[in-house]
Amino acid sequence: MKTIDRVKKRFVEEGLDMALTGKPSTRVYRRKADGDLEAHLIALSCSAASEGHQRWTLRLLADKAVELNYVDSISYEDGCAQGAKKTTLSLGSKKDG
Repeated sequence: MKTIDRVKKRFVEEGLDMALTGKPSTRVYRRKADGDLEAHLIALSCSAASEGHQRWTLRLLADKAVELNYVDSISYEDGCAQGAKKTTLSLGSKKDG
């Protein structure tokens, strides 16, 4: 109900286009995973997984990137997953690497 009320209010105050599309975001997101970090992550994921693991997981990749000082801190969901998604890299496939 609150969403409907906000859309109606926006329609009355700002018009149909703004009610349908909303305001463009002004927030700027800074990416931690630049091209260099993505290249390191891809190289890591193509190598043998760390001892005690059969394959690399996003969490292991993120931890290793911090351990190797590629980055100060990184979330496995944000940094590593975006790189894997961007390169269509499948960490679970036995064909890779």
